[in-house]
Amino acid sequence: MPRSARERLIVALDLPTEEEAVALTRRIGDDVLWVKVGLELFCSSGPSVVHRLVDLGKRVFLDLKFHDIPNTVAGAIRSASRLPVSLLTMHAAAGERALEAAGRLQVGRDQLGVLAVTRLTSDAEDLPGFADVVQKADAAARAGVFGVVCPAGAARILREVHGDRLARVVPGIRLAGSGPDDQVHIATPKRAVEEGAHWIVVGRTITRSPQPSAAAAAIIHEMEEAQGR
Repeated sequence: MPRSARERLIVALDLPTEEEAVALTRRIGDDVLWVKVGLELFCSSGPSVVHRLVDLGKRVFLDLKFHDIPNTVAGAIRSASRLPVSLLTMHAAAGERALEAAGRLQVGRDQLGVLAVTRLTSDAEDLPGFADVVQKADAAARAGVFGVVCPAGAARILREVHGDRLARVVPGIRLAGSGPDDQVHIATPKRAVEEGAHWIVVGRTITRSPQPSAAAAAIIHEMEEAQGR
């Protein structure tokens, strides 16, 4: 689990090519420890981009959201775990058997955290008390996976139920005054940390900034204030 604000920030490299991702990572600088490789970038570049980002000193969050029958999900996680990635995702909606397979695979892999995606940031579903998110997070906890990806609004509920037993990764982070773009579930860095996020995922606020390193520093500073230091 991260302790400092710097350890909490994950920058989403939602870019079309490996060269763009590597160039941006260099511009962001050493203040950022974590970067996220999603579907677009991985499909265009494959494992090569993961290795290059690790060579730059970054920890990689591989966000491919595996969703298939349990045996296929387990095979995908097994293959992905051979890469130098620290976090990777599957859909909680793949079901309890798939979650259990992921939990079994994670045993003995101290450097790998499997995260179950409970709800996409573009999903406008609004069940009372985030009932769908809580149900999926409970299933993930029973299966023994490392954590969940959840909206900021659900993080406090999951913290009260599961404490630090279940890592909480919150995407859709924006600085105050920023537009939502295509995401419904958004939050400021301060709010996400106060609600109980262990990690936050920030994309366009940093990657589209003319000064991405300064944007990252501003987010880290806001989290430091939320943590009281």
